Amino acid sequence: MKVYIDIGRRILDEGVWLSNARTGQKTLAIIGATFEHDLSGGTVPAVTTKKLFWRSAIAEMLGYIRGYQSAAQFRELGCNTWNANTNENQAWLDNPYRKGEDDMGLCYGVIGRAFPGVEGDEPMDQYKKIVTDLSRGIDDRREMMTFNHPNLIHRACLPACLHTHHFNLLGDDLYLESYQRSSDYAIGQPFNHFQVAFLLLITAQITGKKAKKIRHHLSNVHLYENQVEIFKNEQMNREPLPLPKLNINPEIKTLQDLETWVTINDFELLDYEHHPAVKYPFTV
Repeated sequence: MKVYIDIGRRILDEGVWLSNARTGQKTLAIIGATFEHDLSGGTVPAVTTKKLFWRSAIAEMLGYIRGYQSAAQFRELGCNTWNANTNENQAWLDNPYRKGEDDMGLCYGVIGRAFPGVEGDEPMDQYKKIVTDLSRGIDDRREMMTFNHPNLIHRACLPACLHTHHFNLLGDDLYLESYQRSSDYAIGQPFNHFQVAFLLLITAQITGKKAKKIRHHLSNVHLYENQVEIFKNEQMNREPLPLPKLNINPEIKTLQDLETWVTINDFELLDYEHHPAVKYPFTV
């Protein structure tokens, strides 16, 4: 939480105002920041200076792991984060590749679980390759999953923000380096940082490894102009509280489990103390 506050202070002190053609909202932005957390200590990086909707964060990552392409599928899991981007983004509504209501297009889990092949090759299931290798104790330094396909951005309702995850194995200790091109610091960042931790924890569990450390690298880190005063006057002045722990159902043992029967009820955030929720405007 101290790192979260420190980076937020950097945005307020050093940020530069940038225009954004997609949203029509200006952002106060800095370039380059990194979060680091050692999960072997038992705690998870859940924001405490406001309420984190952690169940929705897990549900969204489960949807990515399953390769979901519809906001309706995410809603069934308990996640509403894709409703606006699929159904209220005018550029996407006008896109000829949009297949109809709730369609996300080719982004996130669709790419992660079925990266398009070339010249007749079959799509590549990136996450299955990672799980298979790690379960066998293999790390070829290419245990990477990307949610981004540069040549198919025009066929996605939103190009992936948290776009690449690189797993590294040292003995039985599993590390994760995650990369994010764009960070909505007030709303998205706490959500995404918790998701990185979750991805390492659940991958470690289904591969029989020990979750060690995450590093979450951010490129364009920003507050939207309608968030700046709220962030400065409310969240920045709150005292961080102790971090919680995430309990995962030990019966989750395989990738197939994650793909089939697992729900958000298989996870529990223990000893989570937080300040009241902060209502930030959401920019589509």
